[in-house]
Amino acid sequence: MSPVFDCRDREQMLSGMRQARQAIARGQVIVTPTDTVYGIAADAFNASAVQKLLDAKGRSRTQPPPVLVGSADALAALVESVPDAVTKLVEAFWPGGLTIVLPAQPSLTWDLGETHGTVAVRQPDNAIALELLAETGPLAVSSANTTGDAAAVDVTAATRMLGEQVALYLDDGPVSTGVASTIVDATSLVSGRGEPSVRILRQGAISRDALREVLGDLLEAEPDADSGEGQAV
Repeated sequence: MSPVFDCRDREQMLSGMRQARQAIARGQVIVTPTDTVYGIAADAFNASAVQKLLDAKGRSRTQPPPVLVGSADALAALVESVPDAVTKLVEAFWPGGLTIVLPAQPSLTWDLGETHGTVAVRQPDNAIALELLAETGPLAVSSANTTGDAAAVDVTAATRMLGEQVALYLDDGPVSTGVASTIVDATSLVSGRGEPSVRILRQGAISRDALREVLGDLLEAEPDADSGEGQAV
C-alpha cells in the first residue's frame, strides 16, 4: 500500500510534503486534497506523468486533466491571454471553486492530452494544495477516482479506488462540501474566436447567479449539458 500522510499532524505533514515534491519531480503521481474533492496530481509539463494520471483513472487522452496553479499570477503564463472578464472572475472566485478554460499559451511544451489548444485552470482554496503548488509549479490534477465512480471526498475513498497506482496520499481530512468546481469556457473572449461570451460547461461550487453578478450579459443565457471536462477538481 502506498503511504498515507496525515497532514493534520505537523510531523507527518512535513514528511509527506517533502516526499510529495520528490515524487512529482520523479514523474510519479500523488493524491492531494483540494477545496472541492481529492485530486490525483502530476507534473503538468511531464507527458509521461500525465499519462500515468490518466491510466490510474482509466481515462483516455480525450479527457485531459485541468491544471491547478498556486497563484492567480500563474494563469497568464499558461494561457494565450487573460481577457478583462476573466480577470474579474479570478478576482471574485480565486482561490476557489471555479475552473476557467482558455486558449493555451502556444509556446509551452506540454502534453495534457487532446485539449484542442485549450487549458482548464484553477487556483484551489486549500492550504496543503497551495503549499505544494508553490513548490512544484502547475500540476495536472483530476478528481481522485476511477472511471464511473464518484470523486473521493476523503483519503479512504481515494485509496480504495487508486491503491498503489499513486506514489503517496496526502490526507487533510474529509472535504467539507465534496462539490466539484464550476467549469466555464471563456475561449471566445480571446480575439478572433467568435462572439464573446462565457459558457458554463459544468455547474458546481460557484452558482450561475454568482457568475452572472460578475459577467452580466457576457454569460450565456443557458448552460450546455455537463461536459465533465476530464472530471476537474
